[in-house]
Amino acid sequence: MSDDITTVLPAAGDAAGRRARREPAPSAAQTTALFPPPTAGGPAQAALPLDPFPHLPSDLATLDARGITAWFGDHQVLDRVSLTMPAGEVTALIGPSGCGKSTFLRILNRMHELVPSASLAGEVLLDGVDIYDTGRKLTEARRDIGMVFQKPNPFPAMSIYDNVIAGLRLTGIRASRDEKDHLVERSLASAGLWKEVKDRLRQPGGGLSGGQQQRLCIARSLAVKPKVLLMDEPCSALDPTSTRVIEETMGELQKEVTIVIVTHNMQQAQRVSQQCAFFLASQGQPGHIVEHGDTAAMFDSPIDPRTYDYVNGRFG
Repeated sequence: MSDDITTVLPAAGDAAGRRARREPAPSAAQTTALFPPPTAGGPAQAALPLDPFPHLPSDLATLDARGITAWFGDHQVLDRVSLTMPAGEVTALIGPSGCGKSTFLRILNRMHELVPSASLAGEVLLDGVDIYDTGRKLTEARRDIGMVFQKPNPFPAMSIYDNVIAGLRLTGIRASRDEKDHLVERSLASAGLWKEVKDRLRQPGGGLSGGQQQRLCIARSLAVKPKVLLMDEPCSALDPTSTRVIEETMGELQKEVTIVIVTHNMQQAQRVSQQCAFFLASQGQPGHIVEHGDTAAMFDSPIDPRTYDYVNGRFG
């Protein structure tokens, strides 16, 4: 997994890849939409909405991948993968190592194109709009679809406070001190970290425990108000206690943001997800989805015998 800043937060300018292009800085109207000015005579803190996410439940976003085929050079890694990830739910991607789960996840927010040899076919629709459309801004796509990686990667020398608001700087969004203070508190609270760090916001993010660093990365992603949050094995490097906290945080977050998670932990997939997709690549063939649907049904009564064997630990 890359720890490069461009793979963590929306890129501010050009990005490597065949569809990359220079993005203009947000307009004054866009900035005002994200951070409305204070009302006359009222405190500056009233500028931000009470909820850290502006999306009402009816506005939760559905992510729809259609016919995704992907290559690294001449090597095909995914073959015609189609999957709908419903709004306001957690979708778990499961399957053995090397079956294309993480590649698929990176395609969902245009990170696949960061690899010079990478290419793809198909569509990724966010509420019906293809994020790969030539008229779609790269920065907008990555702001709407955030990413949290397997290994916690806060900026170690940067303070906890500055880690959270780093995305604002990278996307050129301006905010007052009061607006930033509110955003930091709400993002950390949504990530389940505020109470633990509220008295040491100016201390380096690298000084936190592994579990706390991962929640800091979640808060950093939430600060730019994504509609979808992608999580690539976010608990694989954490202890059981930290894993439980992250899973509880996911349960709260799905009320406001659609979540897609890659996991090798079958028990975790059962605990946190409502939808599940089983990926498989065998005998030199590219990765594809064997079966997908309701998580409980996939684990209790899968249709394909390969799914039954995998979720019951017979291979993988």
